[in-house]
Amino acid sequence: MTDSVILSARDLTKEFKGFFAVEGVDLSVKRGTIHALIGPNGAGKTTCFNLLTKFLPPTRGVITYKGEDITAMSPADIARLGLVRSFQISAVFPNLTAMENVRIALQRKRGDSYDFWRSEKVLADYDERAHELLADVGLTSFADTFAGELSYGRKRALEIATTLALDPEMLLLDEPMAGMGQEDIDRIAALIKRIAANRTVLMVEHNLSVVASLSDTITVLARGKVLAEGDYETVSKDPRVVEAYIGAGHA
Repeated sequence: MTDSVILSARDLTKEFKGFFAVEGVDLSVKRGTIHALIGPNGAGKTTCFNLLTKFLPPTRGVITYKGEDITAMSPADIARLGLVRSFQISAVFPNLTAMENVRIALQRKRGDSYDFWRSEKVLADYDERAHELLADVGLTSFADTFAGELSYGRKRALEIATTLALDPEMLLLDEPMAGMGQEDIDRIAALIKRIAANRTVLMVEHNLSVVASLSDTITVLARGKVLAEGDYETVSKDPRVVEAYIGAGHA
């Protein structure tokens, strides 16, 4: 493994009662890139993602982050190392404002409890950074809006802001465009590109036009195994990839 690889997996395998959801997957994510994990339904993308983020234990294989074996670590432990996952289903507190959601994440990062009665000086310190993060995701004018009142796309932007509050070196995005209209897709795609300027991003995504426009490297899974890897032009022309998508009912 070279210094340019921040996250890698070797022989990553997950067996469920005789069924191999993921089998023998080798993956190398280079530092400072956007790497997409794609494949038809049932390809093993979500299982692979859950293995990499330690929400599932592998049957076998080794996962390494920044040269350290994290195979046996918990999700909380790897988050402390700077490897943070954002979930497919928006995970924000609907009855708190956007500002309060980000402030909770900032206080969690620093190991503090969320106390509304803390001194104004302490809260002001959090507020300044929270405003910066809201600005980063285009939510400055929604700081005092309850999260439950935000549009779906803006909720996803808020979720990314709360993830960024944890100051991750590598961000793992689970279908960031799921359920979005085109306007929100364009907004979140631009956001991902912006935040990837000084971070590494690994994402599972179904929207192939987004994958084409954002990704430096694409790993294609089919039936739990790596089918192809490379840039979009390379993998989109691979006859095995075309067959896998058409055979699964995809255009």
